[in-house]
Amino acid sequence: MARQKQLGISFIGLLFVAIVVACVGVVVAQVIPTLIEYQAITKAANKAKEGTTVPEVRAIFDRAQAIDDFTSVTGKDLEVRKDGDKVVVSFAYDREIHLFGPAYLLLKYRGRSS
Repeated sequence: MARQKQLGISFIGLLFVAIVVACVGVVVAQVIPTLIEYQAITKAANKAKEGTTVPEVRAIFDRAQAIDDFTSVTGKDLEVRKDGDKVVVSFAYDREIHLFGPAYLLLKYRGRSS
């Protein structure tokens, strides 16, 4: 009877894969809240475009900011302009996520009202 060679992953290989998956999971767990915050900021910008003047747009945005509880962008950080007869609200901000030691993950978010 011929002996078959064993197939599969070794224990060291399994540990390596588990460590890589755990590290990726930790980074993803830190990125997801920033994506949720970006969606809340975009929603607030879409509400704010209903204003007619720049102070009114910023006040509407600040009210939405207080409700959705995000801190990365305030009404002062918005770029408000008119595109024809529509108000367009733009924003941009950066988020840093500390990984380990001197390593950071920099996320650059930019958006505008639709």
